[in-house]
Amino acid sequence: MEEIDYSDILVSLRKIIRSINLESKQIEKEHGISIPQLLCLSYLNKRPDFRATSTELKNFLNLNASTVTGIVSRLEKKGMLARLPKAGDKRVSYIVITSKGAEIIEKIPPLMHDKLSAKLKQLPASKLRDIQSAVHLLIEFMDAGNLDASPMITMQDPVDSVD
Repeated sequence: MEEIDYSDILVSLRKIIRSINLESKQIEKEHGISIPQLLCLSYLNKRPDFRATSTELKNFLNLNASTVTGIVSRLEKKGMLARLPKAGDKRVSYIVITSKGAEIIEKIPPLMHDKLSAKLKQLPASKLRDIQSAVHLLIEFMDAGNLDASPMITMQDPVDSVD
């Protein structure tokens, strides 16, 4: 039986991480926003009335509340979204994308996340289950199962809120 070189797996993982990091830096440099910020804007742009509550954003991004608050605050300072009080209940506010936020989404080309999603959708269910199983095993080996994670590939660390 052929012996498998486990270092190939580690090199492959480093290539994936590096490609994600390069894309993230390129988006930040060219457009002035982080991938988590872009994901937030994209989510709002696809919502009815282009708005959501902080809780809805938190649930979609799968990040903790303080990280989402930081993302929203930075986008608000850049004029890409606004907080509007809910009519009849001032305790609740809606987060709404602005025209400036919508414009930036149009300028950014499809991300690696979108390309990967499209390729994964083309796979047969059995192959998809194999990949999912392998990835879950890697997560288990790395003790990473309890980390917050966005549904989008990103290099920003939610603990540090580097977005």
